[in-house]
Amino acid sequence: MEYFKLDYILELFLGGLTRGSIYALIALGYTMVYGIIELINFAHGEIYMIGAFTALIVIGVLTLLGWNTVAILIIAALMAVIYSMAYGYTMEKIAYKPLRTAPRLSALISAIGVSLFLQNYVLLAQTSDFQPFPALIPKFDFLEGYEHIISSPEIVIFATTAIVMILLTILIKFTRIGKAMRATSQDKVMAALVGFNVNSVISVTFVVGSATAALGGVLIASHVGQINFYIGFIAGIKAFVAAVLGGIGSIPGAVLGSFVLGWTESFATGMISSDYEDVFAFLFLVLILIFRPAGILGRSDSQKV
Repeated sequence: MEYFKLDYILELFLGGLTRGSIYALIALGYTMVYGIIELINFAHGEIYMIGAFTALIVIGVLTLLGWNTVAILIIAALMAVIYSMAYGYTMEKIAYKPLRTAPRLSALISAIGVSLFLQNYVLLAQTSDFQPFPALIPKFDFLEGYEHIISSPEIVIFATTAIVMILLTILIKFTRIGKAMRATSQDKVMAALVGFNVNSVISVTFVVGSATAALGGVLIASHVGQINFYIGFIAGIKAFVAAVLGGIGSIPGAVLGSFVLGWTESFATGMISSDYEDVFAFLFLVLILIFRPAGILGRSDSQKV
């Protein structure tokens, strides 16, 4: 049977790795924010979507100017990251900072409101139709003969995600702002007493999370070839599921949960049916929460919502 051919299994494995890499780039923002201020930022998926649309606009301008394809991709990704970081920073200052001492439900409702606002803002500024996104990632010659198993965009997605993970690990473990993030996540009051600016730490957390989400948006848009105003909602929910699977608030957990979710979707859709892709993802979440409520790498916490 085709299902048990090595090439087909390898294709499903690498396809799941691609999905997991994108989910990881988004889930990092969810889990970092929750780890520090215990807020589930449901507007995070829209930052991913805004990053993709920003890149599309930049690509259109640079293409008209006759720029090189690789240069266009790099500049577009860079502009998407910068623009999305600005959105993340502004969102935190306007929608979340005033509610920092309010009940959690208030911040959660605010997050849903921001999500709907950004969706409709892009809908009005662009269109409800899918927009074609150019495939800017060049084909690699060394993949000739293996393109049915893995493609150039998938390799770029893997490599980019790995680099982001390494840089984020260095940021958190070996820099002053990383130490401030870890201190703030454990005790905001004590972090402030030892000299850390808690407000700045929270803002930086939103900015970093927005940057990784925007990068994911550009990469997957170039891979899939189309975007619309709603892609952030679906991707955001899947990334949230991945973060919960791994243990919300745990960065290694978010990455592990993303890959587990990606492989689950890939193998289930490849061997059963793609019609039930979302069913498999959420069913797996339910099973994890029944047998491991804190997630795969999460710690039990009576304060979690």
